[in-house]
Amino acid sequence: MKLAKALMLGAVLTAGVAYAEGERTDPNAIARSELMKANGKAIGVLADMAGGKTAFDAAAAEAAKATLIEDFGKIEAVFKEPGADDPASESKPEIWTNWEDFLMKAKAGTDAATALDVASLETLQAGMGALGGTCGGCHEVYRVKK
Repeated sequence: MKLAKALMLGAVLTAGVAYAEGERTDPNAIARSELMKANGKAIGVLADMAGGKTAFDAAAAEAAKATLIEDFGKIEAVFKEPGADDPASESKPEIWTNWEDFLMKAKAGTDAATALDVASLETLQAGMGALGGTCGGCHEVYRVKK
């Protein structure tokens, strides 16, 4: 059950990152979008393996995990400046009014990605729920639903 929820969340996050109303024009919104697209792609690789959509590949899983760890570490810098009001941005203003909570959620993402064991299909599957939960927990509060 947890795996199914994690896989569904991964699919939603990946699909949601690809969709946006119009083009972003603010450089801050563009940088945030690019970072989240990279995370969505990495989560998609892991979710596809965990769900059996693609064959388990330890090297690809490790690369996706490394991308997540690196990118979660960039969140504070990339999100620090809200920038102009960009109608295509998926970032809610609550990010900047609840900055400490936002950073705490980003750290939870780093921790979940770091803890993810990608040594085997079974360990990957076991860890996807925690990873998906941290992503979804942040997106629920701080991402505009499109």
